[in-house]
Amino acid sequence: MSTQPSSPSPAGGRKPRVAVVFGGRSSEHAISVVTAGSVLRALDRDAYEVLPIGITHDGRFALTTDEPERMAITDGKLPDVDQLAESTEGQVNLPASPVAREVVYAEPGAVPKALGEVDVVLPLLHGPWGEDGTLQGLLELSGVPYVGSGVLSSSVGMDKEYTKRVLQAFGLPVGPYEVIRPREWATEAGREKALARVNTLAYPLFVKPSRAGSSIGITKVSDPAELVRAIEFARGHDPKVIVEQGVVGRELECGVLEFEDGPRASLPAEVLVADGFDFYDFEAKYIDSNDVQIPANLNADELAGIQELAVQVFEALSCEGLARVDVFLQENGEYVVNEINTMPGFTPISAFPKMWEASGLAYPQLIDHLLQAALRRSTGLR
Repeated sequence: MSTQPSSPSPAGGRKPRVAVVFGGRSSEHAISVVTAGSVLRALDRDAYEVLPIGITHDGRFALTTDEPERMAITDGKLPDVDQLAESTEGQVNLPASPVAREVVYAEPGAVPKALGEVDVVLPLLHGPWGEDGTLQGLLELSGVPYVGSGVLSSSVGMDKEYTKRVLQAFGLPVGPYEVIRPREWATEAGREKALARVNTLAYPLFVKPSRAGSSIGITKVSDPAELVRAIEFARGHDPKVIVEQGVVGRELECGVLEFEDGPRASLPAEVLVADGFDFYDFEAKYIDSNDVQIPANLNADELAGIQELAVQVFEALSCEGLARVDVFLQENGEYVVNEINTMPGFTPISAFPKMWEASGLAYPQLIDHLLQAALRRSTGLR
């Protein structure tokens, strides 16, 4: 599979400078760091200059070391931007307007240091305050091109409720669900109404933070007696909770990548949950062994069906660049969309780059494809 042709180099013939932004304030901080480590290893340093910028848990943009080997999960321990930052107080300031793309580094009591212009940002953040349109909005104001979906698509794709509402409006299949909003849960009467709605769904249920990913904060509930505790657990990650009725079927993932002639779907993967796990939770996904079969064992009709549906979801949410679409294939042959990830993981075990490698686009070429597409794309309304 061929990638898009290279775009013209920046003025002066220098290599494009890529700001790789990772970490962030969400509970998916560590997974974002792991993703960034994998991407930094794969980036072609002969083609790009790289500026790693980590966002700490408290939201400080920090200049970090370019050491991918320190950005991995080691002996079950998760990496952290604070361990990688070159200073405990230094602040990286992104451009404040489209007039200039120069990045400045400031230390307390020191003269600010210019780090040069940034040509494109690779925002490898997962979860709120990064993947949800917030960082994308900042980059739009700055006029700096970036990889991935814009503000609206990122925001809608992050919120499981509104993902489902938009897909329903387009006539795409989603499973039964209920939403518990923070104002409702704050009163006894509101709780009773919320629990009554949820109990109209068929068990087992999956109780999730509405705006989180990486399988964080999710509980599988088989007994109504467990419901309140599961809701409170999810609320520890997001005050808005979505409760989904369990879907019986094969759990499949499909990558979507934007080309100049439109989005295309990869060969899909099938999630095979390891023994000892009830579902594909955080530990099963990142800490313990897991098995993702790529390509999934599908017949021609099943393959065409999931690829077509993945592209339809991508288009319905007006996504750009890339996405991973997760679906269930039921025994009756019908698909149900689970969710979309507008900035899928690029960790060593992540399915998205593996699906594209199986489809003919190796990891380094995948990163180059995304960067070149972003360099060609303007910010603003499009």
